[in-house]
Amino acid sequence: MSTVLITGFGRFPGAPANPSGPLALALAATRRLPGVRIEARVLPTLWEVAAGFPVLLDRTGPDIVLMIGLASRRRQVCIEVLARNAIGMFPDAGRSRPALRRLSTSAPPARRSTAEAAPLLHALKLAGVPARLSRNAGGYICNALAFRAYGWASEARPARLAVFVHIPQPRPGGIPAAKMRRGLEALLVALIARQRQVTLTVAAAR
Repeated sequence: MSTVLITGFGRFPGAPANPSGPLALALAATRRLPGVRIEARVLPTLWEVAAGFPVLLDRTGPDIVLMIGLASRRRQVCIEVLARNAIGMFPDAGRSRPALRRLSTSAPPARRSTAEAAPLLHALKLAGVPARLSRNAGGYICNALAFRAYGWASEARPARLAVFVHIPQPRPGGIPAAKMRRGLEALLVALIARQRQVTLTVAAAR
């Protein structure tokens, strides 16, 4: 049985209502994925939460990590191919600002998602959701969470799948909430199919 951890975020300065949290909970309640154990977490939008994310991943041990965050200025769903070893000086939900400008002094300048992005993009577009690939996850807590998760997933043997997805702010003329959910469900189906393929390949090689 595949295990999936889906995360969204709570409020942060400039976003008193964050749609990524309810979306993560809605995806965890889907009935389209029998035989899959899904857990959802709505994370406080705090720098310290991103820093401690690998501890949560070690404790829950998911095969797939799907992280969802809000990018209010974007108009499309963005699959974050890269997460950068960089920190912006923006305050978190607790009004704290980071003291450093890098997430890690020993890590590379960027880390790549361990999930192949093209099938995920294809799944979103088949669901009718405007989407694109992104190589810039920003300098906020979304990027920090993705950077930690991408590192954690790449160190696992076999590698686990971790991907961060930015969603736009719901607005008139934008992507309807129901369509957004269907698109993310399709993306999740593609992730699970890929994870099972990897598992079978590893088992056959033993």
